[in-house]
Amino acid sequence: MYPIYKGLQKPLVYRGFKGKFIAYGICSLGLGLVLGGFSGALINMYFGGIITIVSIALGLFYTFTKQKSGLHEKTRSRKIHIHPIYLRRGYGKIGI
Repeated sequence: MYPIYKGLQKPLVYRGFKGKFIAYGICSLGLGLVLGGFSGALINMYFGGIITIVSIALGLFYTFTKQKSGLHEKTRSRKIHIHPIYLRRGYGKIGI
């Protein structure tokens, strides 16, 4: 009867950012604006504008590169790990 939205298990996507990386992108925009505003107020307006553009671009680029590794950061090791097993042959002394 009524259409059911089936996309609830997919991560939220906004302008290429997925899931938690949307917040990372917003934070890099905000930090770029704050950093550019401070540098523009203390040094020069044009220098502040350049710092704003560069810091936002670097923050978004970093967010895109982190997003390519996946939503959950996992270390992907291609090595073969052999764990040593320390077993005793007997039970030893139990109690007194």
